[in-house]
Amino acid sequence: MANPSLGKVNGHPDAGLRPTNTVSTVFNASSVAEIKATLSHLHEREASVTARLDALVASQKDFSRELGRLDLLRANLGSQTSTTRAISHGMLADAATTADRISSAVRRLDREQSRVKATLAVVDQVAELKACVLGVAGSMGAPQDWETAASYLHRAAKIPPEVVHGAFAAEMVPTAEVPDPPHVTLDNAAESLCGLFLREFDKAVQENNGARITRFFKLFPLIGRSEVGLDVYGRYVCQGVAARARSNLNASGGQAKDGFFYASALTKLFEHIAQIIDGHGSLVERHYGPRKMNRVIERLQLEADVQGGIILDTWSDERHVDRKLTDIKSYAFTFLVQSFLPPQRGGGTPRSLSPATRDGAAEDEGVDMKEIDGLLNEMAVMLGRWSLYCRFLADTCNPPGENDSTNQFALPEFLRESSLARKINERLAAPFNTMTTFFFRRSVEKAFQLDEQPSGLTLNPHKPLKADPPHITSAVDDIMYIVNKVLQQSLATSQIGVVTNVVPTVSRVLGSDFIGMTQRKMRDECYPRAAVQGAQPPESLTISFLVLINNLDVAIDYIRRILHKHTEQKIASQSEPSSTTTTTTTTTTTTTDPIQALFPSPTETQLASQTLHSLASTFESKVTDLLNDGIQVIFNNVIKHRLRPILSDAFREIEYQPRDDNDPIRTVYNAPAIPSMNEYYDSDDPIIGAPDAAAADGEADPGAELVRPRFATAWNELLLPISRILTASAFDRLLTVTVAYLARLLEKRLWSYHGRVNALGATRLERDVSGVVGAAVDVGGSQGRYRHRDAFVRCLQMVLVMGMDEDEWEDVMRGGETAEVVEKLSREERMRVRAMVRRA
Repeated sequence: MANPSLGKVNGHPDAGLRPTNTVSTVFNASSVAEIKATLSHLHEREASVTARLDALVASQKDFSRELGRLDLLRANLGSQTSTTRAISHGMLADAATTADRISSAVRRLDREQSRVKATLAVVDQVAELKACVLGVAGSMGAPQDWETAASYLHRAAKIPPEVVHGAFAAEMVPTAEVPDPPHVTLDNAAESLCGLFLREFDKAVQENNGARITRFFKLFPLIGRSEVGLDVYGRYVCQGVAARARSNLNASGGQAKDGFFYASALTKLFEHIAQIIDGHGSLVERHYGPRKMNRVIERLQLEADVQGGIILDTWSDERHVDRKLTDIKSYAFTFLVQSFLPPQRGGGTPRSLSPATRDGAAEDEGVDMKEIDGLLNEMAVMLGRWSLYCRFLADTCNPPGENDSTNQFALPEFLRESSLARKINERLAAPFNTMTTFFFRRSVEKAFQLDEQPSGLTLNPHKPLKADPPHITSAVDDIMYIVNKVLQQSLATSQIGVVTNVVPTVSRVLGSDFIGMTQRKMRDECYPRAAVQGAQPPESLTISFLVLINNLDVAIDYIRRILHKHTEQKIASQSEPSSTTTTTTTTTTTTTDPIQALFPSPTETQLASQTLHSLASTFESKVTDLLNDGIQVIFNNVIKHRLRPILSDAFREIEYQPRDDNDPIRTVYNAPAIPSMNEYYDSDDPIIGAPDAAAADGEADPGAELVRPRFATAWNELLLPISRILTASAFDRLLTVTVAYLARLLEKRLWSYHGRVNALGATRLERDVSGVVGAAVDVGGSQGRYRHRDAFVRCLQMVLVMGMDEDEWEDVMRGGETAEVVEKLSREERMRVRAMVRRA
């Protein structure tokens, strides 16, 4: 229900309905409170106005003082204005008038003087023009002094055209002897001399008179016919290039061309052109101007297109390149294809050195590998010479200001668009890429066809190995030799397009054929599988499998060395005798980057290097995966099932809780146990040594160390035969996997001693565990790998906790310095290990 009082304000019935923004005055107030409020507001306004008036009155003195200062300044300024106006009208008006008059006179004088100078210059130029016209006419008359006539024309060319064609020259220059206007006379003379020089130049060329050729060649720019001179000179040198090229191509006299005949002919063509450019460039630029040799070079390139095209076409026809490309593209790689097919019953892929393999290797199905190799060698030489030729022209034709940038190695447009460049790509680069791919893959196939296993390998440690390490098959050496040859051949072309095509192809073939074939052999032919579960695989299969692992490991090393050879910088030192004494020599060291030497452009250098490193990284990644799988197979099928018995036998009948303090360790032996171990001991073994004599006789020595000799004997018996066959790095991989598993077995054994170890037995246990670890990481003594001790850190820390005294244990529990020694064990594990020992 609404409150009825909301409609009233102070008892007035409609006061609540008035607008809130109405100004309250004494006259419209409706109550005493409103009157009081209005009066209060008026008092506040009065106080504010009074304060403002008081402030204005207080500042009146300052305003009056400032106004007085302004009146004084106005009086002084008025007097100065009057004085200035008097000076302006009285003194400066006359001076200004005089200065204006003098300035106008000076400008008129300057104009007249400049016109006089211009007139004198025109007169001088006309006089020079007349002298040149008369000189040309006189020299071309009876004296026939062509050099003088050309020099007069050269002088006349320096006179501005507006003077030569002007009316004044047309009036003053003509004479009775030379009545034509000067420009007509000069043009006719230049045209006449040009024809004369052309005839004389051709005559000198026919007579093979080098002096006269040079004489008339130098006169063309003097008569304003530089283009004609450069063209005729280019035609002249091109004739020599063509004659020399035909002579080189016909040098065989119709006899059979050897493998590098056409490469030599193309090389001689490029060398001849380079000699012309290098030898005549200075003469051309001295008489014709800078960069004028480029016009001759363009003309030479046209001739090179013709002669080089003839050489390439003849070479292609003579070597039957198209037919060989057809045969290559139709080659089926039968051996590789059949090798990857699933083995068939009653047959299968022929093994290495089988009659079927030898027959297949002897026949290349219509493709002669020697011919392909010869073609590749010849094409590589020609591509390399083309690259050098392009680099020379780029360096010669590019402006000097751009030689410090990437444009230094940019090919000129006329060379990039030349027909020879297109023919090089079509006739050389493309076939080279195709043939290289075939040559490499066929070489890989042939290497596997002729693959031979190393002989004289055995797992019997008492028999010597007849083969020298590394124990690999012949295919690895053959394939890596071809890899090095193909990479070296491709890089020698200095063609980045060839490198970016061939190197990925090599990587692809290595991955699909070399690695794939090795994987298939490891899976299908020599997988070490035992006939009976728990037994050892046949020795022949194990040895073959180990050799394939070596193949992979050595292949990685080969690729690294090949890459290092082609990419790493070489440092060459050269000793020179000192200038001060005859006995002192100074050594200068220069560093060369083989990639940069072949590809000077920074962009191409980086691309070539990245392509090679990509090959190495991709190959190493794939091989490492297969290598690790092979190591795991050897461990699972040959080693793993023997580790638990070895460890059990090492700790056989060993107890670590003596009955009293007088019997520190109680050991129980079976009579035949120790004598049966004698056959495994070697008195010359620095690690194992001979067993104690008393132990050999079956007498128990309570203090004798038995765990380490037992374990070392069986451990070496297991791993030494394998270590003799595997490469060092491959065996290190195998040992890494083996000790990791052994460490887990040893840790489980230690946990099984809970409640079976006392304080004195813990000391013996720590010694035995350390002995096992030492023997495990030191296979054969000379092949010790101390870093493998890291796998046994937990085991060593467990026995360390067992044997700690109370002070050390309390420090461990407090988290002191001693705790860092056993950081591999958690707090719960430490307490559990400590509780394993029975303490009095």
